[in-house]
Amino acid sequence: MPTDLIVIGGGPAGYVAALRAAQLGAHVALIEAGRLGGVCLNEGCIPTKALLAGAEVYRLVAEAARFGVRAGPPEADWPAMQARKAEVVGKLVGGVRMLLERAGVEVIAGHARFSGPQSLAVEGPGGVQTLAAPHVIVATGSSPLRLPIPGADLPGVLDSSAALDLPALPQSLLVVGGGAVGLELATLFAGLGVRVTLVEMLPRLAPLADADVGDALRTALLLQGVKVHVNTRIAAIEPAADGLRARLEGPQGELSVEAEKVLLAAGRQPNVAGLGLEAAGVRFGRQGIAVDERMATSAGYILAAGDVVGGSMLAHVAMHQGRVAAESALGRPARMRYEAVPSCIFTQPEAASVGLTEQAAREQGYDVRVGRFPFNGNGKAIAQGQVDGFVKVVAEARYGAVLGVHIVGPHASDLILEGALGLTLEATLDEFAATIHPHPTLGEAVAEAALAALGRPLHLPA
Repeated sequence: MPTDLIVIGGGPAGYVAALRAAQLGAHVALIEAGRLGGVCLNEGCIPTKALLAGAEVYRLVAEAARFGVRAGPPEADWPAMQARKAEVVGKLVGGVRMLLERAGVEVIAGHARFSGPQSLAVEGPGGVQTLAAPHVIVATGSSPLRLPIPGADLPGVLDSSAALDLPALPQSLLVVGGGAVGLELATLFAGLGVRVTLVEMLPRLAPLADADVGDALRTALLLQGVKVHVNTRIAAIEPAADGLRARLEGPQGELSVEAEKVLLAAGRQPNVAGLGLEAAGVRFGRQGIAVDERMATSAGYILAAGDVVGGSMLAHVAMHQGRVAAESALGRPARMRYEAVPSCIFTQPEAASVGLTEQAAREQGYDVRVGRFPFNGNGKAIAQGQVDGFVKVVAEARYGAVLGVHIVGPHASDLILEGALGLTLEATLDEFAATIHPHPTLGEAVAEAALAALGRPLHLPA
């Protein structure tokens, strides 16, 4: 049977594209050089969340007396946490393989490279084979960005993947980068008793999020014992007696920080090298492969999806792009919209956002109306002992159209779904407020924030 579609890469964008194309009746071949599931399942989202779950249990046991439960002092068993992480990853990777097999997708192990406008050379365990299909989807993902820092290649300097695979917990850790990856790993290691210092070059943490979110996360990390330096760059890394020494430059001048390990978590870059994209006539650059709203590249029969196209390097965006790419390749009307893309940071407490920040809304000329509701006024949050954080709703003043929702607090990553659906449906403050939210739930804080933006909150003091 001739192949209708070839997908290069088996991460979230690639395997979803393959599944959707098979669902539409296409004969699909998926080429993967490593493990199915890509960085997300093997080295990123899932391993991080598995370890963070262990850190959360550790924290709960440590605070058990606060809930009227007697328990001895907890002890972090890092090898056992790593074993559980591997089990979780293995289960999910096996699940992806099973889904592809059941869908009839042909999975080919190897590295693919365009050898011409219509052909691919695939180098695998059995040698090199040539494949061709009417359409190809490139979904090769991204890699950690290599920072041009003197000493970045020293032993003990880690990227996020290596940090998650450490054989033992370090005594101390310097995290470079205050975005989602750096914040989550700082939370993980600080929560298990590691002395953590976090450095961010920009003026605040989570620089892409609403300013209030960044401020709240900084406060939360400080309360967890993390030393935070913003407006600070790392000039060099040097060997030290007990590990490594980093020379920092910030508002107070030069600063020296010693740590057993240094984690570089300052972004990722699209995997465009070694694919032969030039031979296929695909336009690309350092920021990734250029695509239109259908995920089509400059070579019409080739599409691309996921981190390799740059932009929002989020697994859920990659999955959606993969679906759109598959549908576009097979002649279905499909396009990407980015107005309501939620982003989540799995810190303690969590943070999540969708839509415009308050600053962005003002810069775009909106007459802005803002409503906030703190979790220390929410019954469910008080009952479960998680009162840090807030819900913030940003809307335009005339019609009350909701422009953005920003949450710091318990289960923010789940609560943001209401905001994402609201923005997708172009909901207003009145519609958020009129929706009956069950009690007692954390979601009531979203309705209260909408009421606050309307000037009539019920559970805030007058």
